[in-house]
Amino acid sequence: MTGEPERKKYLGAVDLGGSKILSAVAQGDGRRLGEDRRPTDAEAGPDAVLERIVGSLQEALAKAGLGQGDLAAVGICSPGPCDIDAGVISSAPNLPGWRDVPICRYLEERLGVPARLENDANVAALGEHVYGAGRGCRHLIYMTVSTGIGGGLIIDGRLYRGATGVAGELGHMTIEPDGPLCGCGNRGCLEALASGTAIAARGEELVAQGGSALLARLAQEEDDLTAETVSRAADQGDIACQGIVQRAGYYLGIGLASYVNIFNPEAIIIGGGLTKAGELLLGPARVEMAARAMREALKAVQLRPAELGDYDGVMGMVALLRERCP
Repeated sequence: MTGEPERKKYLGAVDLGGSKILSAVAQGDGRRLGEDRRPTDAEAGPDAVLERIVGSLQEALAKAGLGQGDLAAVGICSPGPCDIDAGVISSAPNLPGWRDVPICRYLEERLGVPARLENDANVAALGEHVYGAGRGCRHLIYMTVSTGIGGGLIIDGRLYRGATGVAGELGHMTIEPDGPLCGCGNRGCLEALASGTAIAARGEELVAQGGSALLARLAQEEDDLTAETVSRAADQGDIACQGIVQRAGYYLGIGLASYVNIFNPEAIIIGGGLTKAGELLLGPARVEMAARAMREALKAVQLRPAELGDYDGVMGMVALLRERCP
């Protein structure tokens, strides 16, 4: 008589952000079996958010028809500086009170399985490499263009973290030494010139100068002026707003050309909310990249849209964990 067969083990992944927690339970081949999305409620503090993470994972398991005992490991990705080896979130933007939080130890104690921590931009790069637009590439750059600009590097098929784990800060290449102040404290970074924050700032300047009645009206209707507002005005034919988005694309292309020359990648994968601006942003970026990149490096590279959307973080964590639990 044979005993009950051993139950299959599954991987849990969590994408922790300032506004949302996204959890998924998946197999090593990347097939998602259950997921949960809920507000972070970051203002409640670290202890409350940690409990919400556990609750989100448990809900994802329930939706997959699984229990906590079916988990083999769990991975969590977070914005901001992380001590990967120690499993500690050093600090996190938009997460008040998060300083030196030992998140892996907490999850291991609550869930009874190994836990792993990684920076969100790094795992997004890995997710696209294994499951998304970067499949088949050994050398690629993932770039997210949203409120800020960040990214991750895959070199010779492996995630590259650098000497202290902060490689891939693509938004903080200096483009204009005397340009606008960046959130990092320097001037003229790509993020200060081509991010959603930068586009919104140029839009505010335009409204203050009386340069766009349409943008002023849209901002009043939305009670805010964001990069999306500028893009919406551009879509409705506002020439000045089109110029703002195209100028951001021009700066983006300068950055892309530098990455092509430095890393000689097969693909640069671009994700993030700002890509919804489409060719108005990416057209000038392609033109400038082609004009400035070295010919031999340019031959190899393709500019590709990201495929995984909101799931790039959780799928990157699945990719990190799957070697241990295929």
